[in-house]
Amino acid sequence: MATVKGVSAFSAEQEAHALRKAMKGLGTDEDAIIETLTKLNVSQRQQVLITYKSTIGRDLIDDLKSELSGNFERVIIGLMTSTTMYDVHELRRALKGAGTDEGCLIEILASRTNAEIRHINENYKLQYGSTLEDDIVSDTSSMFRRVLVSLATGNRDEGTFVDEALAQQDAQALYEAGEKKWGTDEVQFMTILCTRNRCHLLRVFDVYRVIANKDITDSIKSEMSGDLEDALLAVVKCMRNKPAYFAERLYKSMKGLGTDDSTLIRVMVSRAEIDMLYIRREFLAMYGKSLHSFIKGDCSGDYRKVLLRLCGGED
Repeated sequence: MATVKGVSAFSAEQEAHALRKAMKGLGTDEDAIIETLTKLNVSQRQQVLITYKSTIGRDLIDDLKSELSGNFERVIIGLMTSTTMYDVHELRRALKGAGTDEGCLIEILASRTNAEIRHINENYKLQYGSTLEDDIVSDTSSMFRRVLVSLATGNRDEGTFVDEALAQQDAQALYEAGEKKWGTDEVQFMTILCTRNRCHLLRVFDVYRVIANKDITDSIKSEMSGDLEDALLAVVKCMRNKPAYFAERLYKSMKGLGTDDSTLIRVMVSRAEIDMLYIRREFLAMYGKSLHSFIKGDCSGDYRKVLLRLCGGED
């Protein structure tokens, strides 16, 4: 599943000194930095961070930031950040940067588990003094805001029980809230899609197809628009096949003119230790080309090198 697994015989001190050596003197040895950081896993990198400070007396993040730049720097700093804090920083950037990055908000909140979202909420508040919910409320609006607030509570049922009668009822309710009615009752969609457990929803989607004679995603596309549509589609896709959802995010970040580097970096950094092999498999199945070849054709230099390491092999 993971392309970055960490090393078994690990010396934080050795790695810390290797990184210092790569940055000392004239010029930076980017290859050595890539080599070191992509062979370690996230907890090993966190140990190196602490050891670097205790044995060298300098801050590793500061050193990296002063030596590196651009997208390459963003990937490396992402790798040096703990999993939860990386999500926290990305959410904050999405809310407080220049303009709101709705895609980032949707991606993180629709794909993380309850426990992950709870950790994000705690750390967000500690780091920024305001709650994630408050920042979402002040930065987004209408029904889209309500969906994000719902997802940000991290309160989805995570059981596996499928209540057949309720599944029929939910599917019918979705049909009546959308296809069957003039105008759409978005709250009904939100309540069902954002709170029910995955197994139950997969059953609801099957029943829905029978009742409505179309897939739930087609109904969402015809009934909603904009960010709300994107958010609810993301929820459905994550329920059905999370690696395929991320494969699509990666594909869209690179296809066409210009690259959406924020998305590309975030997905590569945040999934490398979770399900990158599955994402690669879905990518190949969906687009007929490997993720590796896509990154190769879309990026260059050290940025490309480090992303290819996170990607792992060619499929």
